[in-house]
Amino acid sequence: MKTQSLKLPRMIESDPKGRKLLHILTTQTRPLWQGSEFEVFAASLNPVMTAALRNALSTGQVVRSLENAEHILGAEDRGLRLADRRSDIQRGMRISRLLLLADDGAERFYRQVERLLRRHGHRVLAARLDVDAYTLGELLYGPDILVRLIMINHKKAVCEVLLSMADAL
Repeated sequence: MKTQSLKLPRMIESDPKGRKLLHILTTQTRPLWQGSEFEVFAASLNPVMTAALRNALSTGQVVRSLENAEHILGAEDRGLRLADRRSDIQRGMRISRLLLLADDGAERFYRQVERLLRRHGHRVLAARLDVDAYTLGELLYGPDILVRLIMINHKKAVCEVLLSMADAL
């Protein structure tokens, strides 16, 4: 991931923490799975981020599971392509969705995530959290709930979660 190619939402670019966030998103990365050439941001879950995630969940801006994220991104992509065909305006390529991944998935799971990112990467950013699926599930949904992936699907919530990552450093 190159700094020049990552276009964050304008709300982040105009924030004083925007440059710091862009730097950490492009330098604190690791391969999505062993052997992958695809790098994702490696994030530590902190109290500010947890609060931002809970806020996004309470306002209906969180999608749970890879399958649901694929379905929603596919539908949005079809709608965007249709809108592009109807207008003569070139659409900007900015991040507007955020995938947060638990750190204990199988290689097959991360390969599926990589396929999703290759298809929708111009508007989707992924971060691999330093928590297992049960911890992520418990933080958001309650005890004994397994959550390997959530997608933040509203630009304002994406910005809040991303900025919470910059606050932790």
